[in-house]
Amino acid sequence: MTQPTTGETARLDEAELRALVADALELPVADVTDDAEFVEELGVDSLMIMEIMVRVEQRYGVQVEDEEFTDVRTFVHVRDLLAGKLAAA
Repeated sequence: MTQPTTGETARLDEAELRALVADALELPVADVTDDAEFVEELGVDSLMIMEIMVRVEQRYGVQVEDEEFTDVRTFVHVRDLLAGKLAAA
């Protein structure tokens, strides 16, 4: 995946982000719903969550601190964390 350009950083494509998360988790995109709990419902472990954050960092050019990704439990958490990072940039 490529680094975002200035125009891309201004907007967040949820479908693209959902596909990125699903790919990192090796799950169908349809399984990554807004409220599906990663650990309880999708069987995700902490290394898989770290993989999501690494891919988000690479794709969107943001820095996610370790303590930030420990609270990531659903797609909405990923989206909101990224939106906050992009807004602050």
